[in-house]
Formats: sequence, structure tokens, C-alpha cells
Amino acid sequence: MRIVVHGQQAFGKAVLEALLKRGENIVGVYVAPEKPGQKADPLKEAALAAKLPVFQPASYRKPEVWEEFKALKPDLQVMAFVTLFVPEEFLNIPTHGSIQYHPSLLPAYRGASAINWPIILGEKETGLSIFWPDNGLDTGDVLLQKMTPIGPKDTLGSVYFDRLFPMGVDAMLESVDLVKAGKAPRIKQDEAKATYEGRATADIARIDWGKSWRQIDPLVRGCNPAPGAWTTLDGKTLQIFDIEPLPARDPKGIGGKYGEVVEVSGDGFTVVVPDGRIKVLRVKPADGPKVAAGEWAAAAKLAVGARLA
Repeated sequence: MRIVVHGQQAFGKAVLEALLKRGENIVGVYVAPEKPGQKADPLKEAALAAKLPVFQPASYRKPEVWEEFKALKPDLQVMAFVTLFVPEEFLNIPTHGSIQYHPSLLPAYRGASAINWPIILGEKETGLSIFWPDNGLDTGDVLLQKMTPIGPKDTLGSVYFDRLFPMGVDAMLESVDLVKAGKAPRIKQDEAKATYEGRATADIARIDWGKSWRQIDPLVRGCNPAPGAWTTLDGKTLQIFDIEPLPARDPKGIGGKYGEVVEVSGDGFTVVVPDGRIKVLRVKPADGPKVAAGEWAAAAKLAVGARLA
């Protein structure tokens, strides 16, 4: 089977290398074009190292781009982390069509921030889908899905890099095998269960200290490492990456102004929320790198009574 790999970044590279390792016939690689001054994409570097032809069209809507793709005589297009819109005219060129990775259990959490939102919204599990893309946004028929739990300490980083990334590579290989065997299903998505969430931006990631720790904790974890939950101190932005909720156990555990710092220690600082306290463990000031919160607090001379907003 003549396979074209389409994607970018580390995930696209991992999928390409896994397919090459087991001897698949890769006839071309499509990668998003670099912006001026940007270094080569890891997938592009891997493709060139393997002496594969690389294509980087700025748009997939042009007939000349379709003709270039047809010349490869592809049987299957494997799409790993594709950000540009690809129309059905291009998707349907391979003999067996195109399959794509999406890091959620479709039809839930369609959209570009499909890993962030299940964590932010307190879901207990998430997963990945390999699906047959169409002209909609993550609306095509599902080929297979894999699930993974979301633990109380999980972050965007741990869910993706520890699980959805390696699981996704394996799922891509499994899907290719199903296509080759003529056993790849096409399961219609249930539109009644579909959800779409917008991109998790910095606006979403701002911490409201007037909310429960039960809301703040998943927000911080779901935005770690990107876009990074944040607050302000004296008008300056402070990103917060790791926290420890300290739920109130009795009336003494409630009190103070929301966002007020009530303790500063060597390993962090503690902030008032309506139903207890939150201990901040790792931060990134606007003018510096990520550091332990205690280290930052000492350098910034953070004092009890300071107020985050």
C-alpha cells in the first residue's frame, strides 16, 4: 500500500517513524509551511532524513495541489496533527481515502483544544479517535477509539505526552492495518452527543479567586503547560502551573479576602478561595522562566496580605 503521511510537529514525526520502522511504503509527506524565520518542522526533518519527497502547500483548495497529490498514486493518507483545512476533493484522492487523529472521544470535544477542555471541565476520562475526515470540523465517521482516565493530578501535559501521544501512534498503526485488511469501520458520529469547544486561550485561563478550588484546580491543570493559567499581582501577570488545593475542614478554614496571600513558605504560598485555600507550587513571572513558587516568592519579596487578582 502506498501511504502518504500528513501532519506536523513531534506527533507527526513519531507516526512517520513508526510506519517506516515496520516497513510501510511511504511515498510522500505533507507538512504545514514554516513561517518566515521558523526552523524546519520535526516531521519535515524526519522525512528529509529518510529521503522522502516533502510537500508544503499553503492551501489545499487548489486543483494544482490535487494534481501533485494524484501523481503520488496514494492508496491511503495518514493525517497526524493537521491544522490547515483539507477539503474532501483532496481527502478522497487516495484509493482508500484518508484517516485522521483527534485527541478526544468524538463526537465530544470537537475543536482545537480537545485535550484542555475535558480536564478543565472535570471529566473523569478522555481518549482519542481515529476518524475519516470530511468537510466538517471533526465530523467524519469514526474508525476506532481508545480511552484513558483523567486522574486528580493529571495535567494537559501528562494526559497528552504520557498517554494520548503514544496511544495515538499505536492507534494509527492499528488503523492502517484495518484499512489494509479491508476491515476498517465507518461509524457515524451521534450528532445529538456532539460538543464543540472554542480554543483554550489566555482569556479562558485567567484565574478567578472568587471561585471554588474545585473549579480553579482543573483550570490550572487543564492549562498546564499551555496556555498557562494566570493571575495578576500589582498589575503584573503571573502564570501558575502547579497548585495544591487545601479544602476547608471547618469554619476556621474559610475567611479572608479572595485572592489574598495568607502564608508564604519555602515551597510556595497560600491563597484564599471561598471554600478553603490553594497552595501555589510553581509559577512563571512575565519577565522570567518557570520556577518553584517559594523561590519566586522570596525573590519577589511576596508578603502575607498581598492580593492576587
